[in-house]
Amino acid sequence: MSKVSVLVVDDAPFIRDLIKKGLRSHFPGIRIEDAVNGRKAQQMLDRDSFDLILCDWEMPEMSGLELLTWCRAQEKLKTTPFIMVTSRGDKENVVQAIQSGVSDFIGKPFSNEQLTTKVRKALGRAGKLGALAASAPARPTNTGMANDSLAALTGGKAEVVKPAAASVASPAPGFAAPLVQPAAAKPTAASGGRGQGQLRLASGTLACVIKALSLKEGLLVVKRGETLPQVLESAVLDLEQGEGGEVARLNGYLHAVAALEPKPDSDWLQLTFRFVDRDPQKLDYLSRLIARGTAQRHFVPGA
Repeated sequence: MSKVSVLVVDDAPFIRDLIKKGLRSHFPGIRIEDAVNGRKAQQMLDRDSFDLILCDWEMPEMSGLELLTWCRAQEKLKTTPFIMVTSRGDKENVVQAIQSGVSDFIGKPFSNEQLTTKVRKALGRAGKLGALAASAPARPTNTGMANDSLAALTGGKAEVVKPAAASVASPAPGFAAPLVQPAAAKPTAASGGRGQGQLRLASGTLACVIKALSLKEGLLVVKRGETLPQVLESAVLDLEQGEGGEVARLNGYLHAVAALEPKPDSDWLQLTFRFVDRDPQKLDYLSRLIARGTAQRHFVPGA
């Protein structure tokens, strides 16, 4: 029996690696190829066959929506499962993708459980689960959603940090978590008009204040909660700027987590959030955001 093959399309190497290693840990023997954008994926789909496509929405050269539209126009790809992996969870974009023939969605940030559940469901509908059954391992016990990125990238060999007994509410599976403003107040030191945003993690959404910003990373301050953010955890930073309410959804991961105050029971955490997007439009938006925020003294440049 031939191996089940999956094509992963995303311009961010971190996200591609996260998906590939997450799938390989749950589906041994699965064949996975990847592409850096829709144009490269189009070339690969022309010369090879795949049982499933996992694709980002916002990419340079050819977007995920453009690739989806092209796939549905090809006779051999009309029914191939196509899952959009995106931070775009608003109704307008969902409807647009459904009208173009998308099979399902995975909202960024996602946990390993959300990823593998969606993949298993899509392959089941396509009648491909039989090819995976012989090599599929028993479902692992829940190791804590906040540690899924670390576990995937290290092949499950890293020591898992147990979350606290009480946990925040989990987002609805499959779609990005709603942008809910927590009741906690912002630090008084940051209440002078600095840039603000929402940090979406697999375990929930945190309001944040931006201390510094560059094209590479952002320095964020968040209120400490019951569940601590984890290093290497994937996340989405939503930034709203301007009177028009323009929102930038920046994908990335937590590079560092530290107490804002020099004491172990600090109420505030300082997070270093590394960006992984390579989309020129997002980089241009980020450049304008840095210039605007610096001019208005919302934060300091050069995180």
